[in-house]
Amino acid sequence: MNTPQSTTNTAGDETIQTCDIQLDDFTIDPFTLVIFGGAGDLSQRKLLPMLFHIFTEGDLPPDFSIVGFGLPEMDDEGYRSLVRAAVRTHGEESFDQMQWEEFSRHLHYLSGDFETDANYEKLTGELNLLCGKQSGEKRRVIYYMAVPPNFFPVIINQLSSHRLCKDRFDTRIIIEKPFGRDRGSAEALSRTIREAFDESQIYRIDHYLGKETVQNIIFFRFANSIFEPLWNRRYIDNVQITVAEDLGIEHRGNFYEQAGVVRDIIQNHMLQLVALVAMEPPVGFEADYIRDEKVKIFRSIRPMDREYVDAFSVRGQYGPGTIGGEMVPGYRDEENVAKDSNTPTFIAAKLHIDNWRWAGVPFYIRAGKRLPRRITQICVQFKQPPLRLFSNTSDIMKPNFLLLTVQPREEITLHFGVKYPLSRNAIHPVNMEFDYQKAFKTKRHSPYERLLIDCMRGDLTLFVRQDGIAAQWDVVDSLTACWEANPATDFPNYSAGTWGSEDSERLIQKDGRSWITK
Repeated sequence: MNTPQSTTNTAGDETIQTCDIQLDDFTIDPFTLVIFGGAGDLSQRKLLPMLFHIFTEGDLPPDFSIVGFGLPEMDDEGYRSLVRAAVRTHGEESFDQMQWEEFSRHLHYLSGDFETDANYEKLTGELNLLCGKQSGEKRRVIYYMAVPPNFFPVIINQLSSHRLCKDRFDTRIIIEKPFGRDRGSAEALSRTIREAFDESQIYRIDHYLGKETVQNIIFFRFANSIFEPLWNRRYIDNVQITVAEDLGIEHRGNFYEQAGVVRDIIQNHMLQLVALVAMEPPVGFEADYIRDEKVKIFRSIRPMDREYVDAFSVRGQYGPGTIGGEMVPGYRDEENVAKDSNTPTFIAAKLHIDNWRWAGVPFYIRAGKRLPRRITQICVQFKQPPLRLFSNTSDIMKPNFLLLTVQPREEITLHFGVKYPLSRNAIHPVNMEFDYQKAFKTKRHSPYERLLIDCMRGDLTLFVRQDGIAAQWDVVDSLTACWEANPATDFPNYSAGTWGSEDSERLIQKDGRSWITK
């Protein structure tokens, strides 16, 4: 990150320092990106349109190559036609033919399955040819695993046996979640990857960490003296985190039947948000310093036995309902879902972080599919004043709270009370709002684009480390084991378009609190 350029002005006896903010330098060295599954659904819907957008923004170097690897069989021209269709269909920007023609010259394709040795010999030859074109001494190769997890060991073992991990090139590997389905499988996957790559080469991608508001939680907490002293059990009553989606499973029935809401959302996205809210200040902004503090939080979350799970967690599965004025099917009516499925699509739970800062402060979490709207939000609710000066006219005082909205818009809102005009002592709740898009007119990258750029630049800060993944699985494994051993008897128990099972309201109301969303 560039250092702000400082100037000083004097006003009376005070010296005022001002900073001319310098934006991050997104300079990227020449590279070759190999996409395993380069013609697959993930590549067509997200990865390839994003790469084209990064190119049109001028953030890619003149010397780069993208190699799709996999099936179906096609040549370079066939692949360019496929990518062109994907960009036009799924890209967010208007299609520019001149920019496309320039971009398409960087696209290549190798047809073949992932098991055959000869295909990796072809890949070696292609990389030698393409990397020979790169200027300077750096021969950077990035592998993107845009394939189902069962292919990871096959591909990684082949890359290792053909000396394509460390020996020939400056390599990095990007791994998509899920990182296993429990701690045991996650550690087995990690052993496979780390036999071939060093931890410094491994980029485990969680797109939530690329969102600007998520990144800003650390800066907001530790750079502002009006909030940092309050960020503890003395002043905070509770923390609520909501990850709500109005969509269903979107043709991912086979995946979701194996994952469910806990493995899909809680183990990764939700626990990362918990850690960013709860972590201690790192000693610096290097990647490992931040990740060290996150791991401490995961290890401080109170273990959940059967009694805890029954008392402090709620599960749900959506039935038919109405969203946006349209009828939508229930989960059991979705494609590739069993008619008697017991897979949860909703969770609400209360977590405790047993450390000095957060002892006694509940962290309420909820997440689900087919809820009324798409929103990801963190609510930090502050404690009420000990003396009710305004009880005569304001029997119910609304608490102060801070809302950090991650999506659909990136916002920060402070909710507090003021005196209502012309009244004696009536308190009226108001909001003070900050909107990223309105405040900053800078060039914006989507979360995935930001993470791709960070990998190209070699910045691991927003990627997940293996000990963090293991600690996250430790948090949720007992929960999923308990649920799977004791199937729900009331599924489906909430209608699409509602805020989940009614038990989620009772979970927080029995503590004298209520869910808060903007």
